Amino acid sequence: MRPTISIVVAIFNRKDELFELLNSLTFQTDKDFEVIIADDGSLIDLKPTIQNFEEILHIKYFRKDNSGPGLTRNYGAKRAQNDWLLFVDSDVIVEKDYIENIKKDIETIPCDAFGGADKAHKGFNLMQKAISYSMTSVFTTGGIRGSKKAVSRFQPRSFNMGVKKEVFEKVGGFSEMRIGEDPDLSMTLWENGFTTAFFDDIAVYHKRRVDLGKFSKQVYQFGCARPILNQRHPEYVKISFAFPTLFMLGYIFGFIEYFLLGRGIILAFYGLYTFLVFFHAMFVTKNISIAGMAVISTYIQMFSYGYGFLKSWILLNIFRMKPEEAFPKHFHLK
Repeated sequence: MRPTISIVVAIFNRKDELFELLNSLTFQTDKDFEVIIADDGSLIDLKPTIQNFEEILHIKYFRKDNSGPGLTRNYGAKRAQNDWLLFVDSDVIVEKDYIENIKKDIETIPCDAFGGADKAHKGFNLMQKAISYSMTSVFTTGGIRGSKKAVSRFQPRSFNMGVKKEVFEKVGGFSEMRIGEDPDLSMTLWENGFTTAFFDDIAVYHKRRVDLGKFSKQVYQFGCARPILNQRHPEYVKISFAFPTLFMLGYIFGFIEYFLLGRGIILAFYGLYTFLVFFHAMFVTKNISIAGMAVISTYIQMFSYGYGFLKSWILLNIFRMKPEEAFPKHFHLK
């Protein structure tokens, strides 16, 4: 029997993005799947949007009180009928062969969970494409998710993540974490002897943030979450996780060196880095405007993530605070 798939979408507001996602699902070459919409206490009515697709898709809608994306995905997963759970964010668009390729890969690549990359759609605006570059580039921490060659052990992310339902239930699903809940689940799967895989033909178009201020806040929260994850899963700690913090501190020391010693050796390395990011982004995107924006978004990503990581590391390891005390908004506390 072929794999059966339930797509689970946890959503809070984002009505327009939900419409675009569901619209992309209507064009699937393989239409044998169900869609579970788990509404995390949205402040707007999503039912009119969903009703547009009820005669086209096998779609179910459930609403609950707000608890964050992880627990809302668990809520949706409990109501899924099929063997595989496929989690996608509401701000993604998929190609027409998305489901077809997933089923093909499941049958040929043994695993208990899988994920794929994300990329920028040709219809995205320039800022979306610049941010997409920063989040997937080999010159940033995003490079670990960009291709099969870039990773030794892939951590599926919840914007494009599949898990066997029985395996998902065995490990208890997503944890109470509101941010970083997807790598937390990946490492929990590993700790329980389950395997993950990267499917290189199921990339999704991920809109992410279109405002640099919101993007900065988002990656700052990611940085805060990493030391928490390191504490929860010490076996999988890597020195590379601290790279954005070292990048940020090096930049500060570069200015100190320049103004106190009159030398610019450290800043010269950042100049080279900027040069590489700009020309690599221009090569990848074929657009000089996107390349210029990508330099800005890359520095915002590195500094915001680096600051969040440093702050979290200090609070958890020097002040010995519990994660729930240091970052209460990162958890759903009953």
